[in-house]
Amino acid sequence: MKAILVTGASSGIGYSIAKEFANHGYHVFGSIRRKHDADRLITDIGANVTPLLFDVTDLEAIQQAVQQVEGIVKHYGLVGLINNAGIGTAGPLMHQPLDEIRHQFEVNVIGQIAVIQAFLPLLGASKQSRPNPGRIINISSVAGKSAPAFLGAYVGSKHAIEGISHSLRRELQLYGIDVVIIGPGAVNTPIWDKELAQDASRYAETDYAEPIRRFQTFFVESGKQGYSPAVVGEFVRKVFERQKPKARYALVPNAIQNWYIPRILPTRWLDRIIGKKLHLFDRTHSTPNSNS
Repeated sequence: MKAILVTGASSGIGYSIAKEFANHGYHVFGSIRRKHDADRLITDIGANVTPLLFDVTDLEAIQQAVQQVEGIVKHYGLVGLINNAGIGTAGPLMHQPLDEIRHQFEVNVIGQIAVIQAFLPLLGASKQSRPNPGRIINISSVAGKSAPAFLGAYVGSKHAIEGISHSLRRELQLYGIDVVIIGPGAVNTPIWDKELAQDASRYAETDYAEPIRRFQTFFVESGKQGYSPAVVGEFVRKVFERQKPKARYALVPNAIQNWYIPRILPTRWLDRIIGKKLHLFDRTHSTPNSNS
């Protein structure tokens, strides 16, 4: 039995990952937060999926899910865990409510660690060694490296996952469990369209009203030009099945322009490019000359 857990499987990237693995002979346990999402998963994907009703911030529900999975997979355990569940919030850090920032980290960082800790025994982290220990893939984001303006809380959460994943991979060598990071760029899902449309109006009376409006327009347009969730799902499966994967992968549309060039530009140059695009120079007419 090849069983794998995919968190955040109700829609978007997580749904496509779950469907991709199920179509290639895996039994997928997909975490969802609403009962009607469970019914849709079964209807759309079929017998190769078992929905798990839990929120990554609910420790008791996670433990119940562990028991449910253990009762099905028994001694076979899990071959993998795809940590995909997450949320995205936006806003200038000067004004964004702290409770919202805390929740961003609670879901995208603490929630991921909670799921990993709970399911590690089923991946082979125990004294009873398994011949083929499981593998963890943590879904990060290009934003965790590129740090767009107005996504500071989201960027911080993804940057945290990047560092945590590297430490975790080194620690889990003890059990032969690998940890791989996949950082997608723009993906054509409704997540940013919906959340930014709701949130941007909160800052209409601040100095950031026009810059965040420009950011919203740019980000939604970029998302609609991004990869389809199905492309990401296929990419994740292929990385998962590689015998010797790299520690980190980027999946970025127009990678030269959107990934490689920004990573080699001096930081202050990139600051100015972003500032000009979003009209963030209204109150700042000069910047330091440092190239650091």
